[in-house]
Amino acid sequence: QQSGRKYNLFLKRRLRIDKRHQSKDSIFFRDGVRRIDFVLSYVDDLNKEWEKKLERRKEFESNLQKAGLELETEDKKESEDGKIFFVKIHAPWEVLITYAEVLNIKVPIKENDIPSTVENPLDCVLFPLRLPENVMHPEPDYFTAPFSKDKQELYLINDESTFFSPSMRNRIVNYILTRCPYGTEEGKKKFGIKRLLNNGTYTAAYPLHDCQYWKKASDPNCDSERYTLYMEWARFLRFYKEQPLDLIRKYYGEKIGIYFAWLGFYTEMLFLAAVVGLICFLYGLFTMDENMSSKEICDPAIGGEIIMCPLCDKECEYWRLNTTCESSQYSHLFDNVATLFFAIFMGIWVTLFLEFWKRRQARLKYEWDLVDFEEEQQQLQLRPEYEAKCTQKKRNPITQEMEPYLPLTSQAVRFCVSGATVLFWVSLIIASMVAVIVYRLAVYAAFASLMENTQTLQPISGLLTPQLATSVTASCLNFVIIMILNFFYERIAIWITDMEIPRTHMEYENRLTMKMFLFQFVNYYSSCFYVAFFKGKFVGYPGAYTYMFNRWRNEECDPAGCLIELTTQLTIVMAGKQIWGNIQEAIVPWICNWWGRRKARNNPENLYSRWEQDHDLQIFGALGLFYEYLEMVIQFGFITLFVASFPLAPLLALMNNILEIRVDSWKLTTQYRRPVAAKAHSIGVWQEILNGMAILSVVTNAFIVAFTSDMIPRLVYYYAYSENKDSPMSGYINNSLSVFLISDFPERNEPKENPENFVICRYRDYRYPPDHERKYLHSMQFWHILAAKLAFIIIMEHVVFIVKFFVAWMIPDVPADVKARIKREKYLTQKILHEYELEKLKERLCQGDKRATEKEFIATEGRMELSRAM
Repeated sequence: QQSGRKYNLFLKRRLRIDKRHQSKDSIFFRDGVRRIDFVLSYVDDLNKEWEKKLERRKEFESNLQKAGLELETEDKKESEDGKIFFVKIHAPWEVLITYAEVLNIKVPIKENDIPSTVENPLDCVLFPLRLPENVMHPEPDYFTAPFSKDKQELYLINDESTFFSPSMRNRIVNYILTRCPYGTEEGKKKFGIKRLLNNGTYTAAYPLHDCQYWKKASDPNCDSERYTLYMEWARFLRFYKEQPLDLIRKYYGEKIGIYFAWLGFYTEMLFLAAVVGLICFLYGLFTMDENMSSKEICDPAIGGEIIMCPLCDKECEYWRLNTTCESSQYSHLFDNVATLFFAIFMGIWVTLFLEFWKRRQARLKYEWDLVDFEEEQQQLQLRPEYEAKCTQKKRNPITQEMEPYLPLTSQAVRFCVSGATVLFWVSLIIASMVAVIVYRLAVYAAFASLMENTQTLQPISGLLTPQLATSVTASCLNFVIIMILNFFYERIAIWITDMEIPRTHMEYENRLTMKMFLFQFVNYYSSCFYVAFFKGKFVGYPGAYTYMFNRWRNEECDPAGCLIELTTQLTIVMAGKQIWGNIQEAIVPWICNWWGRRKARNNPENLYSRWEQDHDLQIFGALGLFYEYLEMVIQFGFITLFVASFPLAPLLALMNNILEIRVDSWKLTTQYRRPVAAKAHSIGVWQEILNGMAILSVVTNAFIVAFTSDMIPRLVYYYAYSENKDSPMSGYINNSLSVFLISDFPERNEPKENPENFVICRYRDYRYPPDHERKYLHSMQFWHILAAKLAFIIIMEHVVFIVKFFVAWMIPDVPADVKARIKREKYLTQKILHEYELEKLKERLCQGDKRATEKEFIATEGRMELSRAM
């Protein structure tokens, strides 16, 4: 019986193979001529909603055909699992030219005869990094003009089937799909493929990749651009090569192209910052043995004789300063003179990066025909969801047409709910950060007691101090909390943005971006802000410590400073985020696709069709690029806001981004369905966010150098308080520690044991000794240091801001040669169009107007039907 079933299955598959003569890589209808521009899939499940879904599909597909699209359905018997129907969609020429005019798509009118710019003299040196010319520039450069049905003779139409690129075709079809009606439910007109996907009428809607990524298509009419992208761009072994941006733009559209252009440029600029940061780190490494502060701490005659006050109440004991010898040496790696230089350098680097990106972006806008790109054509169109949910209409003062609108009262209620939700989640983050602080305060005594009494930890007790152990475990705990909150808030942010019903696509993206960035900013950076600006600043002094909630004593910094702890916090959160991000981006989609394809691996080639292969891939949603930008902007914050504490941050970011480019390209090319092409002429609101972070970074780094590092106290001691001319920094450690009389300890703070009968202990502050008339009050040196810190912040901020604004003023946003080429192209294009109009006028005077074809009439009528439905 089992062998009989296998035989029947074999006959079924044999029959399917005989029926399908096309290769599995075919991207054409059964006639082998009409190209598949889009695919819809659905499962014909017999449940309660079955009849309703069937009616929706019939109405929707009927309206698509009325709009001029041509459909071809693959029965579920033809599919690999025998359950899925596939509806293939083809846009004929008449539909393409109709909607190309609607979408203002630019097409070639003449080959560009403007000479290319002067060759780079470093081309011979950079030759190993170059890609072949046919990969870098897959198409000739043309003068272009917006398409018009009435001027078809003007355009360079050699072949109607290839005149519009596949990305243009799928963009046009997607425009129709998102606006096509499918009936009336509950008294409201329903339309759009998104709503049909949400209610389960269709399971997927996607354009096709043109071939398998690991080999070229057997069909000679297929360009196999996916294969070229994989071989030349999406493999990690090509990490040192430039990106084929023109090919990326041609295959995926301008929006994805501009993201990879920005990411590549950001990575190139990081190289300079990484080199300078590495030099600063090496300076700290090579001068570590010459650091007088760590020498004194490690010296048994100095640090070994200084008895420090307990770091917690009751349980902690008195301890000798030289127990922090190793941590003070490592602290010098990041807390040295080079820190100041690097903080100033990064303030200027950020400006250079942003200004040079504007120039690069302007060049891309010219090369990709986005100079006259009107946002109204793409981003400012009303969202179908807005049109569906807004039942009231009012007259547009510009177009004088009736448009849907959301009443002011409804907007106010939605914004109040949205604002309250965002405020609640931000408060939740702050509460979680406070919980981590409480954890730090609560476990410090446990770590101190454990390390004191556990013999196995003695060999590493010099390196792993209670402060460091607390900081590392708290950083790891904080990272886990960040990831959990992030997981939930992403969904909440999308929900509340949908609830606001933004009017346009641009409004939707901008609102979601600001919500997500505000949350991520607080989520990722709050712990770093705490360590940098609050930890150790409000401790009090022995006998008068300050307490959180009147219970937990506030943390003190290491005698060598808090900077090493900020470095630890930054490294764990930044590195952890990058590792987790790459796992999410690469490994998870690969596992999902492997699991989805496991049944199809042994099928014959002719059986597993191109649309089925793409159906089994992951979905690159409308917010796919949003998450990529968000990840990089958060990283940008790490390497700018706190870079004074960790000069190696740009190097870590550089290594991550080299990997990130290839991971993003690999997953987009091999693991995801082909995204619908979309236009964009800039990185949008992210540019403003980067500008804001660049300004904030100057302030944060000035405060880190002044208040978190020990640089200013050391400089004040060097110039004002040092008494040794031969070795000005000797005696600094003793000078920076105040004296406390143990007998002055109140019962709450006094340690349980004092086996060596110490009389005094030292603590990190500038206060008068117990025998002074102003006992335990801040000394004059404290006020000198505070004045120096404030003066440093003001001077550093003003110097860096002046340099930043001068550099920004000196560097024009648009290169001079690009300006000239734009003007020249506009002039020549207008001249060509004018000559064409004169020629047409002559023909019309002689012959009269021609009649429209039947297909043109159908396409135009379909367009009018869609407009009426909207």
